[in-house]
Amino acid sequence: MTTQNAQTSAGQGSHHWVLTLELPGRAAMTQSGTYTPPAGTTRYDAYLALRQHVTAGHPEMARATTMFFALESNQL
Repeated sequence: MTTQNAQTSAGQGSHHWVLTLELPGRAAMTQSGTYTPPAGTTRYDAYLALRQHVTAGHPEMARATTMFFALESNQL
């Protein structure tokens, strides 16, 4: 899944992300994708945008606990 903003010419964002959310004792989910943040975006801004992106598609997870979040350069 590719999220908001401009993509590189290869069709992938500049960063790869993984987010795991859990509703203890009820449900857990992990999603990942690529993301190109706007200039001046902080890691926290990116986390909020990606969490909002994930929970928009899964509103039942809006109050879930974040169990894992990673955001790293998509270049090897």
